[in-house]
Parts: sequence; structure tokens; C-alpha cells
Amino acid sequence: MKNFMKFALVALLTVVLAACGGNEEGSKEKADKPKDEKTSQDENKAKMEELKKKMEKQQIDKDKVVAKVNDTEIKGDEYNRALSQFQIQYQQMGQDPTSDKLSKQIEEQVVQSLVDYELILQAAEGKGYTASDEEVEKKLKSIKDQYKEDKKFEEALKQNKLTEKELKAQLTRNLTYEKFVEKEVPAAEVSEKEMKDYYNKFKEKAKGQQAPPYEDVKAQIKTQLENQQKQEQVTKKIKQLKDKADVKVMI
Repeated sequence: MKNFMKFALVALLTVVLAACGGNEEGSKEKADKPKDEKTSQDENKAKMEELKKKMEKQQIDKDKVVAKVNDTEIKGDEYNRALSQFQIQYQQMGQDPTSDKLSKQIEEQVVQSLVDYELILQAAEGKGYTASDEEVEKKLKSIKDQYKEDKKFEEALKQNKLTEKELKAQLTRNLTYEKFVEKEVPAAEVSEKEMKDYYNKFKEKAKGQQAPPYEDVKAQIKTQLENQQKQEQVTKKIKQLKDKADVKVMI
């Protein structure tokens, strides 16, 4: 779980902008629903609103320094955005991210992930890796294309407390990070034996349920194992960088 959360951070920092507002058709459909079902939906909505308020209370001042990596400060605005995404991940897994036990764990994971991200980014910039304006604009366009109109994209930016300029800066950092990892942290080739061993373990865990034929899932298994190996190599690289860096956590 910890590794999943850590390495999901680059994707999270890309900011999957949440679409704001509903539509008239959806509102009409809700109005046509039976009373009992509508009451249940209203109760669930109230619970979600309450949880959202509790999650927002765990955010910190945007200018507070949460950590320093060499001479670079990681501030509250970065922390809050990452925190929000981590909370959503746990919420989607059916857990309460605001509980006493989980909230502290999430706080530690967010800080560690931001520090690790900054370590890789500094190493990338030190070796001359960067993202071109063209690459950033292409990535920005792919995000904008998720929305039917500019107004909804602007609403999503506002909801995530971002300006378009800040989003572009964030995308530049992400693309730089990804380039470094792709070139400087190569994963080993996955062997046929490793894939078959993984498949056999999967079959054992199926507990009598029929597993799909090996050839049908071979490509997915290969991708899964490549991702695991990549994560392991990134972890080793971060440890090497951290051993040589001056890291201070202030939260």
C-alpha cells in the first residue's frame, strides 16, 4: 500500500482535475427517482459533504514550510494538493482518511512522497533534463480535452486551487521527473519464467475459480512486473540521493 501511494504521486501531481457541477439531465433523473431512493441519496450526499469538511480541516497554511530538500522548500500549497489526492485514494478504497490512525499515516506518506519527488526532480535538473514548451502544451491540451468547454476547465482549476500558469509549471516538473526516471532508472527485462511464476501464484489464489489462459493475460502480467521492478529501482535511486542530500522535515 505504501509503495502504491508513493509511486502514484507523479500521476496525482499531474492533477486529475475534477469536473465541477452536474447537468440538467442528471438533475431531472434525480427528481424522477422514488422517494426512498432519493432520501438515501440525500443522506449519502450529506455524509460526503461532512467528510469533505473534515478532510479540508486537515489542510495547513499554504505558506508553511513542511520540509526542505537541500535548499528547496516544500510548502503548504504543495502539501495540501497532494494530501487531497491521497485522501481521495483512501476514500475510494472505503477507508476514512480523517480517522486518527489513518490521518497521521497519510500525513507521513504525503511528506515522504513530496521529499522523494523533489530529490528525483533535483537530480533530473542537475543532469539537464527538462520539458519543452511544446511538450507541456501538449500535456495541457490533453487535460483540457477532457472538458467540453473552457468554462468547465476553469471551474476545475478553481476547485483545485490552481491557476493555469501553476498547472503548467506543475506539468513541467512532472515531465522532467518522468524523463529522468525513464532514462536514468531502467528496469530489468522481465523473463518468461517470472511471468509464469506470477501467473501460477495468481491461479493458486483463485481458490477454485477458473483463471484465464496464460496467453490471454501475459501482456498484463508483463506490464505489472515491469512496473514493480521500476518502482523498486526508483526506491533504490531515491535512497542513494537521500543519503547525499540535506533533508529536513518540519511538520
